[in-house]
Amino acid sequence: MMLRKCSLRNLNYVIWGYRMIHRCKASLTNLHTRQDEPKLAARLVDNAPQKIKPYLKLIRLDKPTGTWLLFWPCSWGIASAAIPGCFPDPYMLVLFGTGALIMRGAGCTINDMWDRDIDSKVQRTRDRPLVNNDVTLKQSFIFLGGQLSLGLGVLLQLNWYSVFLGASSLVLVATYPLMKRYTYWPQLMLGFTFNWGALLGYSAVKGYLDASCVPLYLAGVCWTIVYDTIYAHQDKTEDLRIGIKSTAIKFDQHTKEWLSGFSATMVANLLLSGYLAAQTWPYYAAVGVAASHLAHQIATLDVASVKDCSQKFASSARIGSFLFAGIVLGNLLKASAQSF
Repeated sequence: MMLRKCSLRNLNYVIWGYRMIHRCKASLTNLHTRQDEPKLAARLVDNAPQKIKPYLKLIRLDKPTGTWLLFWPCSWGIASAAIPGCFPDPYMLVLFGTGALIMRGAGCTINDMWDRDIDSKVQRTRDRPLVNNDVTLKQSFIFLGGQLSLGLGVLLQLNWYSVFLGASSLVLVATYPLMKRYTYWPQLMLGFTFNWGALLGYSAVKGYLDASCVPLYLAGVCWTIVYDTIYAHQDKTEDLRIGIKSTAIKFDQHTKEWLSGFSATMVANLLLSGYLAAQTWPYYAAVGVAASHLAHQIATLDVASVKDCSQKFASSARIGSFLFAGIVLGNLLKASAQSF
């Protein structure tokens, strides 16, 4: 009965989804020329009381792109685990959205605590609260404890399998900021960390993981390497001066070739995940849109332009939304396909 109810209007949803994906694809060529509109989050932080403003900046509430980049893999896992013919669980989406906001903030706090000396030497990060003494190290530590407590509260809403799976990611969260001191691959570690939600979202709904989760997770890891390498090119000159490592420095003038390879690997893993999950054509259409976006990003990327790298990074979150829409619409069509 539930499957029947969930699939009553599937064709209408899929037709609407096809039109939306088509419009997204048609607009890709204009994405790099768009200027970011004034963001509500930035205005909220600017207008916040002076006592709490440094803490809001510490968690990057005024820069929500990172939160979206953390949330989208979670949404992929939740949507992939939905009953065929049904939408993903809205409660789980809200819960993971809250968790993404909290844990991204906690990750930024940990990062700034580790990097306060480094941040003072980089132009882009010199105004961070721990650098300009708007927040002390002790205050940041107490604040971090509060964030982690809230994150634990969110995690405890899940099944025990997911509680242990989520808790295991804390090692990645805590150690990632150190990687830039020892390896040229901190973006790889960030990929392992930021895409853990693809596994956790699926297990939160199903209570276990299956084979389709692994390539979905690996696709997210490759995606993170692409967008965070672009991001790292903003600070490449200063990073070289102070001895910080990144894939932007390692790839250097061959960045486009490396990013093309990781993008191709991402798409291959998405196709494999779709095959293992018995996905339908809207999913593959969304993968095509995401691949087009990546190709356009890389083809037009100017690694010498801080502005271009910043805009390309900010637009990366759209890829997550395309894939989420594709997973949802593909899952809605599953019940209809099975009925024939």
